Parts: sequence; structure tokens; C-alpha cells
Amino acid sequence: MAKKTHGTTASGVPITDELVAELAEKAEAGYGVDEILRRRGGRPPIGSVAATVESVRLDPDLREALSRRAERDHETTSSVIRKALREYLDVA
Repeated sequence: MAKKTHGTTASGVPITDELVAELAEKAEAGYGVDEILRRRGGRPPIGSVAATVESVRLDPDLREALSRRAERDHETTSSVIRKALREYLDVA
């Protein structure tokens, strides 16, 4: 009979009762400061300080133009928006 799983981790490892018990044991034993502070994945920083996230509403035509431009330039839509704002606001 197959082991019961509770989904998978981000890397695709099945989450079994055994894995849960192993991770709980590690957590109860405690973690070193270096292990906690070590950067793991996530988005890389944009500059030397933390960036903020701003929301903006786009009408469908503008959203489509943004998507086409990002695809054409092989960039993310966020990158295209940042470049456009830098140019418009004359900020390096």
C-alpha cells in the first residue's frame, strides 16, 4: 500500500507523516542564527535597500500593450514598468 502524503514541498518532495515528524524534531531541537538568517530563494533584491510594492490599475488596452512589450523585450512586466517610470520621472 502506498504511503499517505499531504501534498508536496516546493521542490516536489512528497510530504509524508515521516517527513512531518522529521521536520518537527528539527524545529524542536532549534536552529542556529546563521541557518535562520541565511537567504533562501525568494525574489532577489532590486537595489541596496528593500523595495516597496505599489499597486496600480490598468485598463485592458494598457495591460495588453504592457504584456506585448514585456514579451517582445524578453522582460517581466514589472521590469518594463520600472524602466518606463524611470524614463518618465527622469530618475537613473
